[in-house]
Amino acid sequence: MSKPTLKDICTQTRRDILRMITAVNSGHPGGALGCTEFMVALYHKIMEHNPNSWDPDGRDQDVFFLSNGHLSSVWYSVLARCGYFPVSELFTFRHINSRLQGHPTCHQGLEGIRMASGSLGQGLSVAIGTALAKKLNGDKHLVYTLHGDGEIQEGQIWEAVMYAGAKGVDNIIATIDANGCQIDGTTDQVLALGNLENKFKAFGWDVVPVGDGNDIEQVTFALGKAKALSGKGKPVVVLMKTMMGHGVDFMMHTHKWHGKAPSQEQLEIALAQNPETILGDY
Repeated sequence: MSKPTLKDICTQTRRDILRMITAVNSGHPGGALGCTEFMVALYHKIMEHNPNSWDPDGRDQDVFFLSNGHLSSVWYSVLARCGYFPVSELFTFRHINSRLQGHPTCHQGLEGIRMASGSLGQGLSVAIGTALAKKLNGDKHLVYTLHGDGEIQEGQIWEAVMYAGAKGVDNIIATIDANGCQIDGTTDQVLALGNLENKFKAFGWDVVPVGDGNDIEQVTFALGKAKALSGKGKPVVVLMKTMMGHGVDFMMHTHKWHGKAPSQEQLEIALAQNPETILGDY
């Protein structure tokens, strides 16, 4: 069997997301589909991590925090496809007593998950604490986070941004999924964010923009650039423009698929647009 490419993994991840959410008629497909390239590039190309030696402390490995926890389906798929737990466990998504809840939890010991998330705005604070702990432990590895642009309307985010810039927390790389949509409409309609690049620079961060966050090569290049900037006295943020629902034509260009599951008929249409790869369905 030939080795799957990053594009193959992205396609299979989208199939996982769609099938998981449709099976329980519950979930958040829009942002998960939009962040597929980021998650695949991060786990399969950029991060230094080993699922065979995973532990909650994450010493001597890069660690990742999903702050916008409603994107759990893409994270679960990527973790399973990396070998953190069996791919077959994806079938339990959102079931009662499953380890794969709608928002990530850690009380049942799911490998790869270090914090419960879903209460938006908290992930950056936790990540900064972890980054500082790595410095105290002499651990040169990095801490990565993902946030939605709607999420960064939360005040706690900007307290954390201010702190990281002021204290030179330069072993953290935050990524903003700038798809311009949130559950109630566009971010401009709900609460306009202004010029994020200028804001982060004003708080003392280095900024890496990504024009197309659904282009795996652009995302991989940007994350590599962000990694190269780390350790130079400033925290780094990747501002990534994505398309909510990317890869499924009827889910794109709208916020309406933020938290809506497709019907069985819609699933078949979506899967036809993302044909099964050599990785195979679970």
